Amino acid sequence: MKTFAIKGNFCYSEDIEKIRCVPNAYLICEDGVCAGLFRELPERYASLPVTDFSDKLIVPGMTDLHLHAPQFAFRGLGMDMELMDWLKTYAFPEEAKYQDLAYADRAYTQFADSLRRSATTRAAVFATLHVPATELLMEKMENSGLISYVGKVNMDRNGPEYLCEISAQASLEATERWITDTQSKFKRTRPILTPRFIPSCTDELMHGLRRLVEKYHLPVQSHLSENFSEIEFVQSLCHDSKFYGDAYDRYGLFGGDHPCIMAHCVHSGEAEIALIKKNGVFAAHSPLSNANLSSGAAPVGKLFREGVNVALASDIAAGETENLFRSVSAAIRASKLRWRLVDQKIYPLTADQAFHIATVGGGRFFGKVGSFAEGYEFDAIVIDDSTLPHPQELGLHERLERALYLADDRHLCAKYVAGNRLF
Repeated sequence: MKTFAIKGNFCYSEDIEKIRCVPNAYLICEDGVCAGLFRELPERYASLPVTDFSDKLIVPGMTDLHLHAPQFAFRGLGMDMELMDWLKTYAFPEEAKYQDLAYADRAYTQFADSLRRSATTRAAVFATLHVPATELLMEKMENSGLISYVGKVNMDRNGPEYLCEISAQASLEATERWITDTQSKFKRTRPILTPRFIPSCTDELMHGLRRLVEKYHLPVQSHLSENFSEIEFVQSLCHDSKFYGDAYDRYGLFGGDHPCIMAHCVHSGEAEIALIKKNGVFAAHSPLSNANLSSGAAPVGKLFREGVNVALASDIAAGETENLFRSVSAAIRASKLRWRLVDQKIYPLTADQAFHIATVGGGRFFGKVGSFAEGYEFDAIVIDDSTLPHPQELGLHERLERALYLADDRHLCAKYVAGNRLF
């Protein structure tokens, strides 16, 4: 991979509380990694090719740490339902269609193309329980140029007959074949173990997935404390567990010795938050989904304060759009409503904090990702905000803050992932 420089207005998280803005600067990318940000191009780099993005904004690419690729086809539908009814009415019938590879090819092509055009540079993706369709999705994600984890879903109970695996053993055998077929097949796309959630997986299946974690050293993704009816369902199934996260932990699928993503954490209590922090679990905050399915507003400020790894997620299709700019602004709004209506000791998110979640917060799951600091992988999006007119001159921070509320893929004119330019 070649070394090159780009010029423009750079904005990135200096820390969780502050965005650093550097106007008319040069960033050096060496073999896909940031090698320095300079006000003037150093003499030792004078011979490098320079791409000048003029007055445009250059920010780190965003990480979407939880979304469902097969649900992309019905985004924007059923938003007046709660979680369990929404799953039965929309999600399960749609996901059953992915047994048909021709349908999966059409739907996943649309999904991957849309994600490629968006602000997302890295993602953790749910597929379905169908192995051929999951491998097809992985191929399309690989070809998109994005870096991602993709999971074959496991579910052997409490679902419609047409979308349940016939047994825990059958689910585990199919999952292991999928792992061995894909673990070394792709450069940018990796498998992640994906029990849908505890209500969908028997004890035998969950214990078997733990054995696969140990054997193949894979990360895990699932759902946690999203909705009151879901939490009650888990309590009825796991009588000995102290809380939802404790149930996962008893199966050995809640981080600690393996990377783990838990989506939502809307109703996580003190003990659950403490375990999330102790085990290094990533909380994937999905504000659009949480509002659409009437789940609530996650205590993001508290998670921050407790030192939890907090990331941002679109949660397609309970979240209606893959546009993470929308999720950033929704996270700010949700935190304000929670502060005003629920707990005034937990302060709402600032724009700088929400931007941090979308970039460094989720990027951390992939390593040194989500910043322009030296040593970080060079993921970037270039925003042309010239079509967002304003009657007075704005500073870079103000322009970025406005873009977080108003921008979409039409405002992106370039995108880099690990130093590779996608468009």
